[in-house]
Formats: sequence, structure tokens, C-alpha cells
Amino acid sequence: MGASPAEPRFGEADLSNCERELIHLSGSIQPHGVLLVLSEPRFVVVQLSANVDQMLGMAPDVLLGSPIEALGFAAAEQVRALAAEPSLVAPQPLRLVLETPRGRLSCSAMLHRPPAGGLILELEEIVVAARRRTTPALTQRLTQTVTRLSAAHSIPALADLVVRDMRDLIGYDRVMVYRFDADGHGEIIAEEKRDGLESFLHRHYPATDIPQRARELYLRNKVRLLVDARYVPVPLVPRENPLIGDDIDLSMAGLRSISPMHTQYLQNMGVTGTVVASLIHEGKLWGLISCHHYSAKYLPYDLRAAVELVAEVVSTRISALEHFAEAQAEVLVRRLEHRLIEATSTDGDWRRALFDTPRQLLQPVGATGAALLFDGEVETTGEVPSTPDLRALFAFLDQQDAQPLFACSSIAKLAPSLAAITPVAAGVLAVRLGGGPGEYLVWFRREQVQDVTWGGDPKKAVVFNAKMELSPRRSFAAWHELVRETSIPWTPRETAIARAIGQSLGDIVLQIRAVRVLIAEAQLDRMRRAVVGAAEPIVIADESGRVLLANDALAHLMGGPFRALETVQDFAQQFEQPQRVHELIERLRSDRRPWRGELRLARGDRSGTPVAMRADPIPQLHGGLFGFIFVINDLTAREAADHARERLQRAIYAAQRPTTVSELEAMQGPLAPDVQALVSAVWANAGVAVSEIADSADLVAIAPLLREVEAATRQAARLSTLLGRYASEDESAAS
Repeated sequence: MGASPAEPRFGEADLSNCERELIHLSGSIQPHGVLLVLSEPRFVVVQLSANVDQMLGMAPDVLLGSPIEALGFAAAEQVRALAAEPSLVAPQPLRLVLETPRGRLSCSAMLHRPPAGGLILELEEIVVAARRRTTPALTQRLTQTVTRLSAAHSIPALADLVVRDMRDLIGYDRVMVYRFDADGHGEIIAEEKRDGLESFLHRHYPATDIPQRARELYLRNKVRLLVDARYVPVPLVPRENPLIGDDIDLSMAGLRSISPMHTQYLQNMGVTGTVVASLIHEGKLWGLISCHHYSAKYLPYDLRAAVELVAEVVSTRISALEHFAEAQAEVLVRRLEHRLIEATSTDGDWRRALFDTPRQLLQPVGATGAALLFDGEVETTGEVPSTPDLRALFAFLDQQDAQPLFACSSIAKLAPSLAAITPVAAGVLAVRLGGGPGEYLVWFRREQVQDVTWGGDPKKAVVFNAKMELSPRRSFAAWHELVRETSIPWTPRETAIARAIGQSLGDIVLQIRAVRVLIAEAQLDRMRRAVVGAAEPIVIADESGRVLLANDALAHLMGGPFRALETVQDFAQQFEQPQRVHELIERLRSDRRPWRGELRLARGDRSGTPVAMRADPIPQLHGGLFGFIFVINDLTAREAADHARERLQRAIYAAQRPTTVSELEAMQGPLAPDVQALVSAVWANAGVAVSEIADSADLVAIAPLLREVEAATRQAARLSTLLGRYASEDESAAS
């Protein structure tokens, strides 16, 4: 695998890229043991540490290429039997007696299978077989330790027990419990040390002291031993593993070399030997049990296993204590939830119940103020920023793609634009109430100026040596920093309470909104049925122009179903002048002013249907549109009435000027004045009828009535003429 500046090979990193140093591909080991790489299935030695001659009395070139039986048939049989297990990701221990040129040697061994294949066999405590070491009463001592740890009632009490029992067990000069915060910085929360050493208790160390790749390895290989920080690494021969053609992965190897950057760091501290155990909670590195010795110190496998066992018990206890805090939070939240539900059932306002008793809202999380954003309204209690600053904070939370919970002890560092709220709201703890952005319950903590003690100046994590090369810092003396714009950090218990309150309020909000949905759906259904059954044609469209509803009256007016009416553009195409309607709709969008006017619906080959249309844009409160409403009135009856009225009026006017022969004859006899007066009276009666009928509100009835009046009047006028002519003939006969 070729190295790159982005991922420097082991030993080639500097402080600018040590975060990405390939520390698991060290190509070398610490000198207190021997490492062999075996091929499968023949168990031939394909790679080894260069110290086999010194430790076993066997030349590297002799042992390379030899089967494992070169170390003795009994040892080979044990290795082959253990290798038969399908998975050897984690190293498995065994005791071996080796047959070597130096005689029979006893050793502790670890066997595991690296990801790329092959087997890694590590040999330690290589001594003459008769000198095998034992650790008396180890299991009894561990039983007592586990019992004490299981009774710890808090994280500080647990940490104090760990450092005392661990130092008593393994005898290191200093034992510490080191806890990480959310930013990766560490604090020593418990310490047990040899008399005369300076205390490191409560000192803080920057996240850069432990590179990220090292943190990842701490999750996999949970105990790391460094016997002597001044050691000279023993190279692997050959450097590249023949099975894979690259450096072999030594992540799980206990003998793996430690990064030169780290050994230099320890030497700068004056520390020579270390053993470090991982504390893991919820799959993350919670902290470390870190043991320092000021001279070289080897820790045999059984004691390393004991350290790992204690670390696992402590990790389990941490999880139990953290979850117990969450269980306590659950009790508090259930009480609050019960009160909110009661308030909702009585007056329907859970918000009032939430803010009526500020102490019950603020005290569980140790807050100095709180604010709620719900349905666009802000409610507050305690010390809080101004409403404009609160809305700016809520907008910031929306931008964070926030998970259900957001917590920080310095909002000014995360969002410099919000630095003004620091005096009352340096610390922010927020829970989202709904499924989407814009609704939060937020707690605040005022600024708490803190005097933080660091193990050396964290801003001087590097120095230049005499050759002007970068090196880890050399000063670890107590360095004090006055920290501003920061609140007391939120504890896991407080965040657990906040999360539980948020979930509970979210459930209440969801229930209330579900009830609203049911009510709204019922109301919507009633309204929809009313609109669908309305006599007036209507079209309802949303802001984008999508048709939401077009009722049956419109279908009837248009002469049939209108399945193609999906958008307002489709609606515009139903008119004789669609472009005019398109322009009208665009003016509604831009001007947002109602329109009233008359148009004609297209009716195929027939003449169009005259209609009056009311078009209304419906605005939202804070800008935008809900949509559009188009109400149509059929003007066919009014148009027919107008035509009928004009026709009748023309008939009345024409009646004053007789044009037919019979009319003229009737007007020339001796009774002509009387006939003319009768005809005039008939048409005058028609004129009165026109006036009265035209005032009718029933437009549909006007045209037929006027046609009926016209027909009746014409008949009356004809009869008048006939009567006049008949009377004239009678008078002529009599004379």
C-alpha cells in the first residue's frame, strides 16, 4: 500500500498529519516479545520479528519458510488446534512450551487472524520452562473488585473505586480515569498516585493529544501496553507480508509498535511505561483507564486480561448509571406529562400548564430560562433572550438539520452571530417537538466564567526542537485558562430528561393535531359536499394552479364531464378567448386583486355560453397564496331575456306604424280611430308587461314570458284588427 501525505506510513507522520498516521501498519514490534506470521493451511512461517535469534536462539533466515513444528511438535499441535476455530478476530491465549536451540522455553502466546488472512502468533514471557510465573489469588481479588464496582452509585464514586483497585492490582505509579467530552477533550475525573507525584486530578487535555485513528483502535483493541517509551522497535522480516504483498495489519497485536509521536509525547511528560484500557458506552469511546509508570514496566498477559475485565465491568456500570439517570428522567417526565394531559383535557391549552409552574420546567435540567416556539408563537419563562434573538436562534436550529436533541455549552462558538445572547443563554438545550422544523422547546443557561486547568497550554500542542522539527509539547505543568462565553455543560442525565420531555410533548402535540385532523377532515368533507352540490359553477385551485375541486354545476354548464381540468391552464382553455383568461390568472398571481367580468365559454360548433366570472386570489397571513377561487354565473337566461325584450320592444314600436294590407284597411274604415285605439291599448299593455317582467329576479323566466307576451299581444292586435274590419263591414251593410 503506497503511503500518501494524507495517510503517512508508520513513523513518517508529523504533527500536521499525525491524525491519519497508519499506526496499525507499524511493520515493527516492541522488543519484549516475538511475533510470527504463519500461512494457512501449512502453518509455514512467512514473516517474523528480527529478534528471534536473541529471544529463541534461532536465526531469522532459518526459521523463515519453516513449518511451525520447528518450535516443537507439542507447541505446533496446540497452535493448529486453536487455529481450527473459524473466527480468531480477537487474540486467543495459550501456554506453549517451545523446543529451541536454547532448550525448552515456556511462554505465553496469543493467536489471532488479521483481516487479510494468515495467522499472527505472539510470544511473550519467554523463560526457561521450569521458571513459569503465576499470579496468586488473582480471581479472588478480581471478584472483590467487581463486587465493589457493581455497588457504585454514581460515576464519580465508580471512578474513585477503579483507580484505587487498579493501582493495587497492577502497581503502576499513577492510575487515572480519563473522560471525554462531546468535543473529544479529556478530563481526569479520578486519580490514585504514588506519594510525591504532582496531582493531575481535574486537569483537562485537548482532543489533539489522542489522534482519531488511535481512538478508533481503542474501540477494537481495548488494552494497550507500552513497556518502555525509550525502546528501539524490532522490525518485521520481511517488511511486507508475502501473503498480501503489503504491511500486515497489527491492530489486534499486543506487541505492535507505538507511534513515535506518542512515545515522544510520553517522554516529554517523563512517563516511561503505560497501560491503557478503553471505557466504551453505546459503541463510543467514553473514556480511558490510563496507567503511568516512571520506569519501564512489563505487565504479563494475565494481569492485562484482568485490566480488560475490570474495564468491561466499569463500562457496563457506566451504561447502567447513565440509563438509571434516564429512568429517573422518565419518572419526572411522566409526572409532567400527566399534568399536561389534564390541562389539555380541561381547557385545551397544554402550553399554559407547561409555563404556569416554571420551577417544574427549569429545575429538572438545571436551566435558568426556557422558551417555546409553537404554531408561530413564542412563550418564555425565566431569563431568556429577546423575541427577535429567540427567532434568530430558532432559525439557526432549523439550519442545523437538528436531530431530536441539540445541546451546546457555548452557542457563541457554534454561531458567532448569536453571541449577543451569551449573558443569559450561553448554553442551549433544545428538543424538536414535531416531525419538521420550526417547533422547539429550548432551555438556557447563563454564562458561567470558568477557570479550566489544562495539563499544559493546549494552544501550544507543538514545539520546535533544535533542528526546527515539530515535536509534541514538552510542558505539562498546570496551565489555567479563563473560559468565557460558556455555560456549565449539560450532563447526560439532563439531556436524557430533555429528550424525554421532548418526546412526551411531541406525543401530546401529535395527539392534538390528530384530533384537529379528524375535525378538519369532517369539516372539509361537509364543505366539499356543499361546494360540489352548489348550484353555481365553481373551480378551486391551489397556489401552484392545480385544480382541487370543480363541481357538478360546472360540468353541467360545460355540457359534460371535465376530467381534463387538472390545472387552471386547462380551465382557461374552456373559454372562447383562452389567452385572455391566461393573462387574467397571471394578474391574479402578481396583483393579488379580485377580478369581475363577463366571458364566453366555448361550446364546440355552437355559439359560446355567456358567463359572468368572479376570480379571487386567497392570500395567506404571512405572504404567499392559499390558491384561487373561480365562481361562474350562467348568463344564457339574461342574454335570452335581453333578446326577447329587444324583440318585443321592436314589435311595440312597429305596432304604432301599420304596414300590412289588413292593418291599413282596418285603419281606413269609419271605425279606424277606435281600432287604432284598441291596438294601441293592446301594445301599451305589452309595454307595461315588459317593464314589470324585466324587474323580475328570475332571469330564467324572463325570456319565455316576454316571448309569451309578444305572442299574446300579436294575437290580440290581430284580433283587434279583425274586429275592426268586421265592424266596418257590418256598418257598411247597414247603410
